[in-house]
Amino acid sequence: MREEKKSHRIEVEVTGRYYRPLEGRWQAEGVVSVDNETIPFVAHKEDGNWSVEFKSKVKRVPVEEKVRSAVEKTLSEERRFLSVDTSKKRKKVSRLLPAEKTIEEVKLAHGGGGTLMFSLIMDTLLPALKNPILERLDDSAELNIGSERLAFTTDSYVVRPPFFPGGDIGRLAVSGTVNDLSCLGAKPIALSLSLILEEGFSLSDLRTILKSIAQTAKEAEVKVVTGDTKVVEKGAADKLFINTAGIGKIHPKASLSTHNVRPGDTLILTGSMGDHGATIISLQRGLKLKTNLKSDAAPLSKVVEGLLDKFGKEIHCIKDPTRGGLASALNEVAENSNVSIEIDEEAVPVQPEVLGICELLGLDPFSVANEGKLLIFVEEKIAENVLSFLRRQKYTESSALIGRTSSKDAPSVTLKTSVGGIRILDMPYGEQLPRIC
Repeated sequence: MREEKKSHRIEVEVTGRYYRPLEGRWQAEGVVSVDNETIPFVAHKEDGNWSVEFKSKVKRVPVEEKVRSAVEKTLSEERRFLSVDTSKKRKKVSRLLPAEKTIEEVKLAHGGGGTLMFSLIMDTLLPALKNPILERLDDSAELNIGSERLAFTTDSYVVRPPFFPGGDIGRLAVSGTVNDLSCLGAKPIALSLSLILEEGFSLSDLRTILKSIAQTAKEAEVKVVTGDTKVVEKGAADKLFINTAGIGKIHPKASLSTHNVRPGDTLILTGSMGDHGATIISLQRGLKLKTNLKSDAAPLSKVVEGLLDKFGKEIHCIKDPTRGGLASALNEVAENSNVSIEIDEEAVPVQPEVLGICELLGLDPFSVANEGKLLIFVEEKIAENVLSFLRRQKYTESSALIGRTSSKDAPSVTLKTSVGGIRILDMPYGEQLPRIC
């Protein structure tokens, strides 16, 4: 009884909070100090409540419930730090955790390709529309009609500005939809095109964008076969929004999915990261930079078709790292396939201009969007041959081996830094770059 009455200084520090898409729940990690004893903890959020597990035992058992209560309070109040003196002689100290918030309305960050977007999908969208095909959450859905394997996808584009170095919203729309089909190993058959036009939008600009759509579709050997047009009053939209849907025939040798990666796979990135996102954000922020940087928006279906012709099922997964960049895409794959991914930072190609813009604006280049790059997970024995093939193709000449997968207790993505250290590469929380695609 004396132990229970003794006062204790309890300090809780939350070191990380993440959304786990595969599990559909939040996870938090941190440390709690009781007097001079330090105890790591991990916690999961179930049905709105946090469940705490200590990685080592609290030596004074009667104190454990007070410690657990302090951790739960810190997490439920969305704090980063909490200090409590059970004698009540000291005032409680706490600091806000700039992470999960209870949000009852849609925020811009919900579209950012990070944990907040996955929370919206898993907690709101998926429960309302749940079915086995949708639950896989790949870039395209696989539909089996008779003996045919078809891929079907849809995407919307709201990029600002609609014209940028390397392309425009039209090229972006066709490339993005074609590439989503390619991630399932499908050759595009047909596209739909829907336009939402703001009153007052220039007809000359519209013709330029339609010409770009036609040229990009021709390059990808696909036709726009149906569509829709809506016009809204001035101020109800920002110039032009586009929705495209696509259908494709899956290659007979394809067995691709973010659920299909295996321990021991080698990871290839098909070019420099962050080109598109850095281009758009420099325009949005009005940066007057003398640079040749341009968007990488491009249709990659021919590259993927050639890969599957040559290597077939030895290609396990293809993923396009669009919103949220490499960080988001890699964490999604790690969760879905239950593997750990280790990336060699020095092996990842990135242009100096991208690094400069990211440093100037305080952005992580691993979270910056791409629109013409692929992450390809292959069996280790064919990695060099795949790399050689990619370096001979248009748009993938700068491909590089950047990492490997392994089996560990929990899925994770780690980055081996240029100075030899290891850091966790988390999925971004929200939106670093609004309206980049």
